[in-house]
Amino acid sequence: MITISAFQWAPDFAQGQVRDLRVRWALEEAGLPYQSRLLAMGDQDKPEYRALQPFGQVPIFEENGFVLFESGAIVLHIGERSETLLPKDAAARARATQWLIAALNSIEPFIQQVASIDLFYKDQEWAILRRPSAVEFASWRLKCLANNLGDKRYLDGERFTAGDLMMATVLRIMPELTNAEPRLKAYVERCTARPAFKRALDAQLSDFNKAA
Repeated sequence: MITISAFQWAPDFAQGQVRDLRVRWALEEAGLPYQSRLLAMGDQDKPEYRALQPFGQVPIFEENGFVLFESGAIVLHIGERSETLLPKDAAARARATQWLIAALNSIEPFIQQVASIDLFYKDQEWAILRRPSAVEFASWRLKCLANNLGDKRYLDGERFTAGDLMMATVLRIMPELTNAEPRLKAYVERCTARPAFKRALDAQLSDFNKAA
């Protein structure tokens, strides 16, 4: 049985956003059963967990003694067992991987910077000064993405892949930025209307509710 780690508790703003959602979604798309290993407050700092995840984050993926961390690496690993996530065609497979990495490297850091300012530092002088330029740059990156998406249903055309899964989760971080680009708003709605996403989100929220 596949086991993924997840936090037992998260603040309201993080529920439905914690990165184990990406892995749950990939597993649901792949049709692979799994169970969650819930971490109580402080469990992520225990030596036995740090031996598996050196940064104390979630998720980790465990299966038959094999352990993997980093959501992008885990989604790609799951994709090896799912043509839905990683197509058999070598070129299409490479493009799916390209978009997954673009989500993590070219989009997420800039959205996350604005989110961090708003959630944790909004009253600090440096954050007040920094926010306008952070928003401007993140919005520019999103405009570039929207222009590339154009009228396509998904990033590589008509077919949903692991690249779309990762990009959609990143674009959900700050809807107020994403929704400024109507094509991206519609794209996220398309991706998250998938039954596998709904099952993954329900599973994450259910784990939080059990611990409440």
